[in-house]
Amino acid sequence: MHNDQESTTAPMLSGAQILIEALHAEGVEQVFGYPGGAVLPIYDEIYKQSYFRHILVRHEQGAVHAADAYSRCSDRIGVALVTSGPGATNAVTGIATAYADSIPMVVFTGQVGTSLIGTDAFQECDTLGITRPCVKHNFLVKDVRELALTIKKAFHIARSGRPGPVLVDLPKDVQVAKTPFVYPDTLDIPGYRPVVKGHPGQIKRALGVLKAAKRPLIYIGGGVISAGASDVLRRLNESLDMPVVSTLMGLGAYDAQHPRFLGMVGMHGTYEANMAMQNCDVLFAVGARFDDRVIGNPADFQTVKRTIIQIDVDPSSISKCVPTDIPIVGDALTVLEQMMEAMGECNAEKADHSNWLALIRSWSAKRSLAYKNKPGVIMPQAVIERVAKAAGPDAYFTTDVGEHQMWAAQYLKLSKPRHWMSSGGLGTMGYGLPAAVGACVAHPDERVVCFTGDGSIQMNIQELATAKQYGLKPKIFLINNGYLGMVALWQRNYYNGHYSASVMDVQPDFVKLVESYGHVGIRCKTYEELDRAIADAFTTYKDELVVVDIHVASEEPVLPMVGPGQGLTDMVLAEDN
Repeated sequence: MHNDQESTTAPMLSGAQILIEALHAEGVEQVFGYPGGAVLPIYDEIYKQSYFRHILVRHEQGAVHAADAYSRCSDRIGVALVTSGPGATNAVTGIATAYADSIPMVVFTGQVGTSLIGTDAFQECDTLGITRPCVKHNFLVKDVRELALTIKKAFHIARSGRPGPVLVDLPKDVQVAKTPFVYPDTLDIPGYRPVVKGHPGQIKRALGVLKAAKRPLIYIGGGVISAGASDVLRRLNESLDMPVVSTLMGLGAYDAQHPRFLGMVGMHGTYEANMAMQNCDVLFAVGARFDDRVIGNPADFQTVKRTIIQIDVDPSSISKCVPTDIPIVGDALTVLEQMMEAMGECNAEKADHSNWLALIRSWSAKRSLAYKNKPGVIMPQAVIERVAKAAGPDAYFTTDVGEHQMWAAQYLKLSKPRHWMSSGGLGTMGYGLPAAVGACVAHPDERVVCFTGDGSIQMNIQELATAKQYGLKPKIFLINNGYLGMVALWQRNYYNGHYSASVMDVQPDFVKLVESYGHVGIRCKTYEELDRAIADAFTTYKDELVVVDIHVASEEPVLPMVGPGQGLTDMVLAEDN
């Protein structure tokens, strides 16, 4: 691992000390964690160090969600630390959430001593086996001499290629054993060399097809954000002048106010986005993987003949769901920069898009996100619009999962990348509040807004205590409709209106509950109360965490909607409802 001279001059450190020094070497400034017996040697060293701040959460799931959001909104690697057994299993939901959305993170778990592994020891579980399906990679460190190199590998694997969570399982005896500490400067992992640059021939071919397209469309996903490719994509499209649609994960990668942006595509996408996706002749996919919530029924999607160009750093994501005609494996930023350079060499004339753009304008004229006010109640869509206006364009937004999440995606009109944190692939209720904690830690002087529901907020409401302890002050807007809203929506539409276990018959007094944690709680049932609460949240109580409990229209559906098994353009619109 190191040469003999380095080893003889290096300081002798315990495994716990090595972890601290390695985190410092990686530039880690925040660790989200929860202690337990199997990580006490590490926590003793955390007590002695001054390199980074440890954020004590109130549940391990909260630690991982907070680290996840910290990574999403800052382009730094989120780090979580939990104990063995239930500590590790409590972290799994957060790990799976990050894995589904390709979020880089390193999670350290305690483990029983190496001699006890496999004996059903107290708080032992097979953490490697349990997490293997939902991590990019995981390690069990059995020898302290391997620890420094393993940590270096973990951070490298998490951030390179298609990002994702990496887990390092640390037996207690490895934490106390000592070895000379040398942190590697460089790293080479045989068999792991993600392709960064795109194939020049494929890039030239793609540009020729894009310029010749009469009905082109750019389809972007979270890969644009993780690659930091938003600016170069915008500059490329200044030359191509093509309409753009986005997945839930890609929101903010392209300015939603731009005249070429058509909105989110998919199950709750705009009419114009879905119609353009289905009817384009060339589809240019960047960092997006054609998942089921985007394309609807794959067989129906493929009835239209179109040429698909797909850029993805992960070769396994290409042609996974639909066949790709021009695959380009590589980092989205690098490949788009290559396309910019090759643009001047591409002599093909750009086709006339005027008929296509006119058709899109006719679809946009349907105003598929328009909604009607109902007497005596607050419309949830209006909540998003009014909060967004008050929060301003620089605010960071987190959501939980459900109807409020889709309304936020539809009505926020995000203009910047890394300002949107939402569980896309796994759809994890309980994500929003700890994500807001992570965002506040990453951006302590910026506005952080969380949209949640009366179901989701109770999944990890204990993190209100974490926020209080560290002086974090997100503004939390609770869309309270008395239902598990998305479940009830499907039950209304597809299960004969049978509200089976989806009605929240018993709820806490959220205002009193929030106040019991030492925060500000406000309840509102009218627009006048809502506007006053929003103003108070951002001005009167700007230095405090505020939860606004907003009682909204109880059975308002999220529209537009593509039903299960339906084609992308078989949409239920507000006018049909």
